[in-house]
Amino acid sequence: MKNISKYWLFQVCGWSLNILISLFFVFTIGKSTPEYVQSLLITCAAGLLITHIMRMQIHAMKVLNKSMKMQIIYFLCISILYAIIFGITSEVIDSIIGIPERMAKFSRPMRILLSSFNALWLIVIWNFIYFFYHYAERNRQQQLDTLKLEATVKSLELKTIKSHINPHFIFNALNSIRALVDENPTRARKAITELSNILRSSMSAEKEETVPLKQELNIVNDYLELEHMRFEERLKISMDVDENTLEQPIPPMMLQTLVENAIKHGISKQIYGGEINISSKIVADELKLQIINTGQLKNGNNSHEGFGIKSTQDRLKLLYNGKAKFEIKALENNQVVSTIYMPLVNFL
Repeated sequence: MKNISKYWLFQVCGWSLNILISLFFVFTIGKSTPEYVQSLLITCAAGLLITHIMRMQIHAMKVLNKSMKMQIIYFLCISILYAIIFGITSEVIDSIIGIPERMAKFSRPMRILLSSFNALWLIVIWNFIYFFYHYAERNRQQQLDTLKLEATVKSLELKTIKSHINPHFIFNALNSIRALVDENPTRARKAITELSNILRSSMSAEKEETVPLKQELNIVNDYLELEHMRFEERLKISMDVDENTLEQPIPPMMLQTLVENAIKHGISKQIYGGEINISSKIVADELKLQIINTGQLKNGNNSHEGFGIKSTQDRLKLLYNGKAKFEIKALENNQVVSTIYMPLVNFL
């Protein structure tokens, strides 16, 4: 029984139930003949085959992926079409076995019409159960994905906080701030504010699924300002941000995580430091975020270094259901490029 799919289990049980109900009414309030029983069994077997072909067409036409309005239209059209096919098949079977006396008085077109009408309710019930099952299954899967996302966020919460509040980063930032207290008090106060902003955003990252890109860029700027105190002239920063992308939603702390990853695994390992470029633009109805930094990928391939890369992939997959993608690769001139493509949100 475990090897039988739910579909075939419902098919066999459904058509068997139809046979039993028909036989019950015929034996109790009607007149049964061997020809009728034979016709009923063959017709139901043909019905099973016809509905299976109908299911194949539903999948081939990707009806279940269309909007609800289009699904209803296809539901009605397919039901009528296959009811006619079923009616013609029933008429052929009756003609071979023997036409029932009650139908013999009608012409062949009329018999096909009546058989199609009788078949219509069976096809409609079949399609209703089939579409409703997939509708309920899709909703259940969406709920499971939502729960999975929430569970993943909670399970990664400590790792995320540790990733964003890197002890070494805090230690270096505090050392830089301490050196500025006497030398440049104004800059020291500004640095404390920047560090505070980063810590606050990191601690609240799990509370929101997305934030506007401009809010994320503010955190990235604070982070880079603090890192610039440590690297000084060894860290060069450039940005190319399209103003049309500033309101687009992205997962919180995701861009900051990738920037931190670029500095930690790329620029910090270069004797003379390097450059980091952050850009955002709209490309073919997608938001494209790109980070290019000096450095090399581990072992010269797409090795996913650190928790930041893995968390980015997981969050994009869960939040956008495969409609967003992330890629990281090495360029020829001692650079690494990280690129994210996400669906655009239309605010109109």
